[in-house]
Amino acid sequence: MGDNTRVLVLEGLDCANCAAKIEKGVNEIEGVNSATLNFITKSLTIKANDVGKIEQIVKKAGDIVYKYEPDVKVVEEVKNNKNDKTKSKLIDDDMKKDIIKIVSGAVIFILAQILKLPFWGELSLFLLSYLLVGSEVLVRAIKNIFKGQVFDENFLMTIATIGAFVVGEFPEGVAVMLFYQVGELFQDIAVNRSRRSITDLMDIRADYANLKVGENIQRVSPEEVKIGDEILIKPGEKVPLDGIVIEGNSAMDTSALTGESVPRNVSMGEDILSGFINKNGVLTVKVTKLFGESTVAKILELVQNASTRKAPTEKFITKFARYYTPAVVFLALGIAVIPPIIIPGSQFSEWLYRGLIFLVISCPCALVISIPLGFFGGIGGASKNGILIKGSNYLEALNNVEIVVFDKTGTLTKGVFKVTEIISQNGFSKEEILEYAAYAESYSSHPIALSIIKAFGKEINKNEIKAYDEIAGHGVKVKVNDKVIMAGNTKLLSSENIEYSQVDSIGTVVHIAIASKYAGYIVISDEVKEDSKAAISNLKSLGIKKTVMLTGDNKMVASKIAESLKLDEVYSGLLPHEKVEKLEMLDGQKSPKGKLIFVGDGVNDAPVLARADIGIAMGGLGSDAAIEAADVVLMTDEPSKLISAIKIAKRTRKIVMQNIIFAFGVKLMFLILGAGGMTTMWDAVFADVGVALIAILNAMRVMRVKNI
Repeated sequence: MGDNTRVLVLEGLDCANCAAKIEKGVNEIEGVNSATLNFITKSLTIKANDVGKIEQIVKKAGDIVYKYEPDVKVVEEVKNNKNDKTKSKLIDDDMKKDIIKIVSGAVIFILAQILKLPFWGELSLFLLSYLLVGSEVLVRAIKNIFKGQVFDENFLMTIATIGAFVVGEFPEGVAVMLFYQVGELFQDIAVNRSRRSITDLMDIRADYANLKVGENIQRVSPEEVKIGDEILIKPGEKVPLDGIVIEGNSAMDTSALTGESVPRNVSMGEDILSGFINKNGVLTVKVTKLFGESTVAKILELVQNASTRKAPTEKFITKFARYYTPAVVFLALGIAVIPPIIIPGSQFSEWLYRGLIFLVISCPCALVISIPLGFFGGIGGASKNGILIKGSNYLEALNNVEIVVFDKTGTLTKGVFKVTEIISQNGFSKEEILEYAAYAESYSSHPIALSIIKAFGKEINKNEIKAYDEIAGHGVKVKVNDKVIMAGNTKLLSSENIEYSQVDSIGTVVHIAIASKYAGYIVISDEVKEDSKAAISNLKSLGIKKTVMLTGDNKMVASKIAESLKLDEVYSGLLPHEKVEKLEMLDGQKSPKGKLIFVGDGVNDAPVLARADIGIAMGGLGSDAAIEAADVVLMTDEPSKLISAIKIAKRTRKIVMQNIIFAFGVKLMFLILGAGGMTTMWDAVFADVGVALIAILNAMRVMRVKNI
């Protein structure tokens, strides 16, 4: 996180409508680049244009928070705070106090109903019950009026219930406030439960590390461990930090990061990532990354910050709520005032009652809470399935994918290359070709180069290499002692006017020229991943219009693989900038609302990942470059995870749309019935609090992604 960014935790924030107002207010502060309030995690992320003004902006943001929510405590988040795993209670101390007040008020309310008291005695008991249950609502409403914040749920409930007392409906005034407060309590419990569920879903951080200090073992916080320190990981413990195994072997449960249930065996010399769970053996691990840079820290940060990138649906609902409530208040006023004036014989008290019912129904909390909760749950569920989605906007965009473009190596194929054939010509031996090719590729980390070096199997004396020139998209040109060696594709040889043999091979062909004379070629084969074919087939069954492969490999290899996988189009022999050009050409073929995905390895394909509507990195496990470059990261090497990502996105949208239709439908029905005098305040409160509660519980279903 940069110096121009701050994260404030708003402890005690329970009003989703107020959260939207706070976010809008902070965004209007001069010097703020962006401000996003995540109601689920209660975190306000502020990004300033000028680092020098960030402290001043944070202070102003605090004032805005207190303006809308005076009881909320603002705490600046400390990165990697040791206490950041503390779970919020399902029922906290404030809720316990509310329960006592509600129960006390309910008992007095029942007594007032049962006892046959004179008018003033009955009124006193109802009033006492009302004040016990609704005093906080009244106080907040009055405070907000003085601050100029009129149109909120506190104001609506205050006007509605006091109005009931004015028209002589004492029991109904108390009962409505009582029902409202009970509904709010259950709503708060449901939100807390969903927050805890998401926290549990991402509970992949270890509480401690067993640090080796001489012959002793000390239990310390993972933040205290330094690079190069040795830690002990016992059976059943979570791996606290990334490192390399220096002693022992064991089976690791990687499901927290990958969603895969099959354990992964690790032994001495192998990398191990934080978030894994040790199944059986005892391991000694040398730490290679600080906690803040570890895999688990990056994943947690990505998921927690995902809600800062809001989906269009979320933005619409937030904006809609801003205008909806005032509009309904004025409609309610019109219902209460206009009919008694224009309809002969109509009573003001009757139309006032209808207007009050109209007010109670208007609160948009069901939408304001449940929709971001749905998207956040979808992101959390996807991460548990080994899919990191960096924002609600990308999750929603996955619903509209029309074209999927794949890289070949490491995406559809395993990227594990092996020398399968060596053909020598013009008097050169196979051994000479392989040796010179190994020297030519000795400075490259490309999988093809590594396969040649591995096949050579001998030590390379780099002192013999006098010059090295890597030519992008062509190959390499080196000088070994007094000989110039060229290793690459046909473009390289053509540029040097060297005649070469045309090769008909499925594998990748590396042509070798020694001292400007063609020496032969080496064939390196790459294997298609087991689930690539099924992934392409399932994409088409999901309604994807076109699947395409872009590769720098030769046409013959690319065509064979594309044919076996039944891809719609394939473009081969592409340089990095040519991949971008092809992607832009394909982008022009989608509909205005359609999205184009590019799936690559996240390292070599950064320009194309950035250009696509949604960039998806394959095999992000342990790859910092993959996590940084893409909008979505598939933590395993399986193309089939893309199917899961799209299905989770579709399920999330389905549940979000259910909530929108349900909330709007019920409210519209009750608004019409309320205006027509066919509902009571009890019905109105259900249309407000009851709908919100049902929508929240429905949104929580998004997190169940096991069978997707």
